[in-house]
Amino acid sequence: MSSSRDRRPRDPRRPGAASRSGSRPDKRPQREPRRPDGGARGRPSGRSGAARPGARERRGGTVRRSAPKPPPPLLRRTFRRGDPKKRIKIGGVLIVAIMVLFAGRLTQIQGFEAEEYAAAASDMRLQTIDVPTLRGQITDADGNPFALSTEVRTVFVDPEEIEPEERDQVVSELTEYFDLNADEVAAKVDATPSRYQVVTEGVRPDDWYEFRDLGLSGVGAEVDYERVYPDETGAADLVGFVGAEGYGLEGLEGYLDGTLAGEAGKRQVEVANDGTQIPMAGGLVREPEPGRDVRLTLDRDIQWKATRALADQVESLDAEGGSAIVSRPDGEILAMADHPSYSQGDIGDSTAEDWSNGAVAETFEPGSTNKVITIGSALEEGTTTPESVFTVPYSMEYYDQTFRNSENNGTQRLTVNGIMAQSSNVGTIKIADEVGAQDLHAYMDRFGLGRPTGLDVPGEESGVLTDPDDWWGTQLPSVSIGHGLSVNAVQMASVYATIANGGERVEPTVIDGTVAPSGEFTPAEERESTRVLSEESADQLSLMLEAVTSDEGTAPQARIDGYRVAGKTGTANRIDPETGSYEDGGYTATFAGFAPADDPEIVVQVVLHNPKNSYYGGEAAGPVFNDIMSFALKSEQVPPTGEDPPALRLLEEEK
Repeated sequence: MSSSRDRRPRDPRRPGAASRSGSRPDKRPQREPRRPDGGARGRPSGRSGAARPGARERRGGTVRRSAPKPPPPLLRRTFRRGDPKKRIKIGGVLIVAIMVLFAGRLTQIQGFEAEEYAAAASDMRLQTIDVPTLRGQITDADGNPFALSTEVRTVFVDPEEIEPEERDQVVSELTEYFDLNADEVAAKVDATPSRYQVVTEGVRPDDWYEFRDLGLSGVGAEVDYERVYPDETGAADLVGFVGAEGYGLEGLEGYLDGTLAGEAGKRQVEVANDGTQIPMAGGLVREPEPGRDVRLTLDRDIQWKATRALADQVESLDAEGGSAIVSRPDGEILAMADHPSYSQGDIGDSTAEDWSNGAVAETFEPGSTNKVITIGSALEEGTTTPESVFTVPYSMEYYDQTFRNSENNGTQRLTVNGIMAQSSNVGTIKIADEVGAQDLHAYMDRFGLGRPTGLDVPGEESGVLTDPDDWWGTQLPSVSIGHGLSVNAVQMASVYATIANGGERVEPTVIDGTVAPSGEFTPAEERESTRVLSEESADQLSLMLEAVTSDEGTAPQARIDGYRVAGKTGTANRIDPETGSYEDGGYTATFAGFAPADDPEIVVQVVLHNPKNSYYGGEAAGPVFNDIMSFALKSEQVPPTGEDPPALRLLEEEK
């Protein structure tokens, strides 16, 4: 059956069709005439018939790629293969333009901005560093040092300056002279790129001079300073120490750093590619200014003795610690000892707690040593006299609390002299009742309790003295016998110094003044003084305190042959920090006094924190007082008294 479509006869011009003449067919493909719209003749127009660039088309059994899209006319005209001159010309223009740009920039940098860039380069290469200066000394009143700086050398090598033939000798000599590791020295000698390698520090000048005389190349030294603390001065907690950078960190070293440090010099140094400094490349910009010396009121020998006597008793009684203060009546402190302490030459073996100056940082209840304020205020206010008599039972009820004496002597008729000599709690409370809370608090404030001492040393705690308006029922009797308040050792030493000074309180101090590098001495600022008691009241208290060291008193062990001694014992409960109560808190044993009682020269305050073997003030702290006071009187060349104290009536029936 024939198709509905007529068959087209074979076109003899198509590939594979025989020619009419019978010759071989022409195998070259014939181009088809193109339509005006660019499409092939006989192909429908539209999306389905559009040829994609590079797409294959099947024609008469063969496959061919469509022609790529021709370049834009401009590029065809510019980069025709047949016209290379234009391409060379355009490339040459671009190269010339770039060279002109570079030449212009180079001219700008070298011609117009040369100085600016040179300065910037210099700033990158040179740096200004500090030149160490001599730190001021801390000395006692006679100039004996507690802290001083000694000149040392930092030895370095410049590997580029070492002559090759001397290399082995440099390594050998450095190793032998300064007791160093040979491999480590060799590594520094061979370090590249480097111009500065520190070999060792802290070299004594004489040792460096001896090495320098060898004349080896590439080895140099810089001046530096090392802080030195003489052994066993016993003043570590007060003096403190400096850090690795030479700045004061603790104690007076830190507190007075601005005075001691001086002002560092300035030097320009060249910085090598690896960041090391080349000290010989720069110049000195500013000379260093040495610091000022600080002269203390301390006496080196008395400080040493106080430290040893305190440490021996702390260890003997297995106490937690202790403090000892030695001063003059005018508040100049001759010794400030604290135990346990630490070695300034081995800071790494201590802790921040060890660095604390317990003489001002640790507070405690003063106990019976506070009774001098209670009785002194009564004498000053005229409510009692030394001969006034009180009926003193062994114990008494006060609101909801029972107060007792330390010994049961029954009911006695004691004079105020006797109340002080026997350290009667009940008798002191009766005297405090006559004084009243407001007046008693006012005298405690004037004696310096509950506020800073004026000493101006770091770490001081002011203690606690509550306002009398906040006192409850038993606060007055408690405070009158030294409980319910807290003080530091310097505060209580100041109380007894005030009595020894005829009733005038002068702020305590440890700083006598400063000494300039030229040797000029500048005294410390004048200290504030306050009249607390009249001379008459102070003299009466002094006689009462002498009775404490008599055979009838609580501290006969504090007596010193040839000298009249006035003093007072103190025993107080300690608060347990874990429970906040007195139970299992232990005790604080204290003794404070002065000598000679008739013409006071030396005041001593001793505190022992929680002694285990003996905790009463007279037994525990009294011997330390005696030991330190005896030494101080001899050291200060105080002549013996030469006469006995007057007899005091302690009981009513005594005549």
